[in-house]
Amino acid sequence: MENQNKATIILDIDGEKKEYTYDILKGTKGPDVVDIRSFYKDTGLFTYDVGLTSTASCTSSITFIDGEKGELSYQGIDIETLATKHSYLETCFLLLHGSLPTEDELIDFDLELRHRSFLNDGLTNLFKAFPDGAHPMSSLSSAVTALASFHFEHLDLNHQEDYDEMAYRILGKIPTIAAMSYRHYIGYPSVQPDVNLSFTENFLFMMRAYPHQRMKMTKEGPALIKEVEVRALDSIFTLHADHEQNASTTVVRGVASTGAHPYVAISSGINALWGRAHGGANESVIAQLEMIGSVDNVDEYIAKAKDPNDSFKLMGFGHRVYKNFDPRARVLKGLQDELKVELKLDSHLMEIASKIEEIALSDEYFVKRNLYPNIDFYSGVILTALKIPKEMFTAIFVIGRTIGWISQWIESIEDKQSKIVRPRQLYKGM
Repeated sequence: MENQNKATIILDIDGEKKEYTYDILKGTKGPDVVDIRSFYKDTGLFTYDVGLTSTASCTSSITFIDGEKGELSYQGIDIETLATKHSYLETCFLLLHGSLPTEDELIDFDLELRHRSFLNDGLTNLFKAFPDGAHPMSSLSSAVTALASFHFEHLDLNHQEDYDEMAYRILGKIPTIAAMSYRHYIGYPSVQPDVNLSFTENFLFMMRAYPHQRMKMTKEGPALIKEVEVRALDSIFTLHADHEQNASTTVVRGVASTGAHPYVAISSGINALWGRAHGGANESVIAQLEMIGSVDNVDEYIAKAKDPNDSFKLMGFGHRVYKNFDPRARVLKGLQDELKVELKLDSHLMEIASKIEEIALSDEYFVKRNLYPNIDFYSGVILTALKIPKEMFTAIFVIGRTIGWISQWIESIEDKQSKIVRPRQLYKGM
């Protein structure tokens, strides 16, 4: 960062005016930042920013978002290019190392994750302690926390090789943990990873297969997994890989600032992501579509959403950051149309979603308020088309987002200016 200009702040306190001057830090893209780190020392006052919507809490070079233009890029590469022309593993390598892999690097990276996908038997036995029907997200979070018990030696990381080993281990194991969490939830025996399968294939295999069953992917005819399903889910992983300083990433960075084990920080991010206002939103979209029940009822619920006296809110529309079309949603819209054709889908929920989308994109109420369909609106419908139950939607999000959390964790640890996160408050008590 370079100092561009100075910002002068004039405060009038009890009739006395004082001026304070602060550096304006210039980034390579996006808004410049007023450096107010000495504001309390200078003035004796705190700033007040509920939700931290106007606060830059760190310096980062991983992901850039322009909410006004509807742009998203990882390491300078736009999200549409990554999701449609590159694999999720290429995206993971990009986020970890700052550049897309060569062919040889990708082969080595892929093999590394395949062989790290297996779990210690002690960790596998942990699932037996969970009650029948335990939600996959709670099991997933608990098991990731337990990884710190099995691999505690990585509390102190000093070299790039240490960071890579930590990252590769959790990247390889997260799909296995997620699949085992699901199978425990439905009461099925777990299925071990198959090193002959790629990252996304392997996850679907562990979700769907019976023990000792082999699968064969085909373009036509019956198959446990179809190629179009792998392409679709792989793109969904890429679209979820990182999203700048969102709630769960902020939690991961906050926990990292305490010096906690990296896997504990990732588990904290998983818990934050579970919230329905964050990663759980796509599950809420499907629940709402099920509640609407029929295309014939769509107009009624659109009217409820527009009624200022009605508490009903249409899920999957609008975004905290994007004031234009969510660029991830554009990609998912294309995926949805592809699945519709290749898998010959014409599902009941997809019909309802399409009707809502048609109205919202042309209705002045939604257009004027920038209430465009977001990633949660399309991802829920697509995951349903892939026959993935809604209880696993957020776990899918976790698999994709883990690489972002790891990259952000490493960046925060390597930042020499980083401090333990310690916000202040406006006290209103006695």
